[in-house]
Amino acid sequence: QLQLVESGGGLVQPGGSLKLSCLASGFTLDYTGIGWYRQAPGKEREGVSCSNSDGTSDYRDSVKGRFTISRDNEKNMVYLQMNSLKPEDTGTYYCAAATYYCPGFDSPGGGGMHYWGKGIQVTVSS
Repeated sequence: QLQLVESGGGLVQPGGSLKLSCLASGFTLDYTGIGWYRQAPGKEREGVSCSNSDGTSDYRDSVKGRFTISRDNEKNMVYLQMNSLKPEDTGTYYCAAATYYCPGFDSPGGGGMHYWGKGIQVTVSS
């Protein structure tokens, strides 16, 4: 059974850090693009970062220099290290997978991804 499970969310103060993890099961990450997406209340889901199967990564402009995506294919894990968090980073964060890369990463919704986790809440507030 193909499954993605997120962990590591929570409440953090502005300027703080969190590290999200995504465990994939039922398939290998070797030929898989894994992306992190988020959705804030009342807003459309947006791509945050993508780890492509060729070793390259993509980030939305607002998180560049603050967030870092990484993967461990042997453990079937993908991580998102989030530093210098801001209140506007608040939302439900989803892990998603597709073949080789993240189709439509820059487009709202993330509709090009094939598999999705259930999401995890990240709240940045003082």
